[in-house]
Amino acid sequence: MMFEAASDITHETANAVLKMGLKHIKEGADQVDCAPLTHFDSSALAVLLAWRRAAAERGNGGRGLTAVNIPATLASLARAYGVDAVAFGDAAL
Repeated sequence: MMFEAASDITHETANAVLKMGLKHIKEGADQVDCAPLTHFDSSALAVLLAWRRAAAERGNGGRGLTAVNIPATLASLARAYGVDAVAFGDAAL
């Protein structure tokens, strides 16, 4: 099951977006489509990391959360912070 990331994940929106994603993960989502994500700051990485942690901890057969359609600028930001492998797992960057 896949859900879409919000188009805007910044310091101002991160808490609401985090809660939305956690709801989807609780319902069994194992993929997040990042294509809608057009406006973000480093808060987007924190949200993605929290979603991946929640998915890994849900005990759902070990399935985590895979991010797809990751914006190049977000991937670059993750690499700059050294969290690309943790934030995106096996996703092709």
